[in-house]
Amino acid sequence: MKRILPLAFALALSAPAFAQTVDNQGAKELSDNLARYFGKQAFDKGVLKVSVEGDAYKIAFDVKSLVNALPEQKLLKFDMAPYALMVKPRSDGSWDVSSNFSQGASFEFDGPEGRQSMEFTIKDGKLTSVYDPALAAFTNATSSLAGMTMTSREAKQQADISTGAGTATVTATKSANGGVDFTATQKVSDFVEKIKIDDPNSGMNFPLTLKTPELSVDANGKGVRTKPLLDLLAFAVANEDETKLKANQAELKSLMLAALPIWERVDGNYGFKDFEVESPVGKFGAAQFSTAFGMDGVSQNGKVDYAIKAAGLTIPRQTLPEWTVPLLPTDIDLNFGGANIDLDTMAKKAIEAFDLNKNPPLSDEFGKALVADFKAKNPKVVIGHSTVRNGDIEVALEGEMTFPGEKPDATVTVDIAGYDKIVDALKEAAKSDEQMAQAFPFALAVKGFGKTLPDGRLEWMINTKADGSVTVNGAMLKGPDAAQDDSAGQEDNSGDDGADGTDDSTGGDDSDGGDNGGAGAKLQP
Repeated sequence: MKRILPLAFALALSAPAFAQTVDNQGAKELSDNLARYFGKQAFDKGVLKVSVEGDAYKIAFDVKSLVNALPEQKLLKFDMAPYALMVKPRSDGSWDVSSNFSQGASFEFDGPEGRQSMEFTIKDGKLTSVYDPALAAFTNATSSLAGMTMTSREAKQQADISTGAGTATVTATKSANGGVDFTATQKVSDFVEKIKIDDPNSGMNFPLTLKTPELSVDANGKGVRTKPLLDLLAFAVANEDETKLKANQAELKSLMLAALPIWERVDGNYGFKDFEVESPVGKFGAAQFSTAFGMDGVSQNGKVDYAIKAAGLTIPRQTLPEWTVPLLPTDIDLNFGGANIDLDTMAKKAIEAFDLNKNPPLSDEFGKALVADFKAKNPKVVIGHSTVRNGDIEVALEGEMTFPGEKPDATVTVDIAGYDKIVDALKEAAKSDEQMAQAFPFALAVKGFGKTLPDGRLEWMINTKADGSVTVNGAMLKGPDAAQDDSAGQEDNSGDDGADGTDDSTGGDDSDGGDNGGAGAKLQP
């Protein structure tokens, strides 16, 4: 909430700055501008209020009034002081924006499984920033807090969260291709979350504690279309009535097109230092743990990327057989996502075709055709170079998958360093574990399919075709599926596809990076 509210209030500042004199007339103009984005009722019901405070304007947001104004949202208890921003026009047309967002709140309500409650406190929360109405963005902002606590109570679960001091910064500049480029960082110390689950119906009854001495968030974006997005918000407020919305849908379409591609690219990363999870079965941990996400805007050849990384993993061993210890991962680096994603064509066709006077606004036939067009562009599921390590053992893989028909067409390259150590562990396990005794011959068979690279790694290039055939390092492991009808031509085509798959695989095997020393999976999606 401490991040969202300043951004929401800043919408009011998207108009040109007023004269340097701060007076009641300026407060009225600011109120009218806010009403463009929040509606006049927000002021009539006391949710928003603008007043003059010395040489600045005070924008107060009363959450209690908002709750009382919402139909059928009556809480059993609600206590929260208003949030306030102090805004002051600058000579260059931008605004100084500041806030003391120290806060305490609590509420209770009846949920589907009984009474639920929540309360939180923010200690010594401060915000100072500069907002540029020409960019509809903060050119710089810094915030800090001394600590935060939050408790949540439900019939079968309770949670307690606390943090130490935290800081956050935001900067933004005009993008070369339109919109805004921004960077944002946040750091919070001493994050602790305690969760207790007690569900007699399922038999679950255990506590969990998650903690890290440092939680960090980093994000950046290019070409974010802040102004067109504000225009869309203003249109939505001005056209709340369904009849009016239908009459003005041509304007809506124009505004939606103007907002594309929404952004060129956004990326974000959550990082945890010395991350620990305490559970009834022991302590899980990682010296470094992070999750990352990135996404192109609405484009004809977009990409989506995910990454999960951990170093110095620790896993409780008391519940695991001793033979598994050499195989437990200590470091992981997983990368996956999508490519060749054409959202631009879909979005523009949908905007052009929808008609709010029809029910549904887009026909089922149009929807099916749109999906068919999307698939025809051959979007890919991509596995970026990913590794799982433990000592001398490393498993690496990468590949891609498309869906030309009902079944996928995929190429995945797997290589392993230290495969013999895996075999040795399974051999030891086979002495006392019947299932491992059955798995051991399979592990030897898999090794037989592998190609030995110059550095000693074993590599498998696996190709699966839409016809059902599977090859490993160019050798046919499974032929094409039987044809579903009695068309000889289709049977022949299916067989040809299988041969093509074999040829492609062989070519990939001959041209892989083995000659370069076998430094991991070589497929470049």
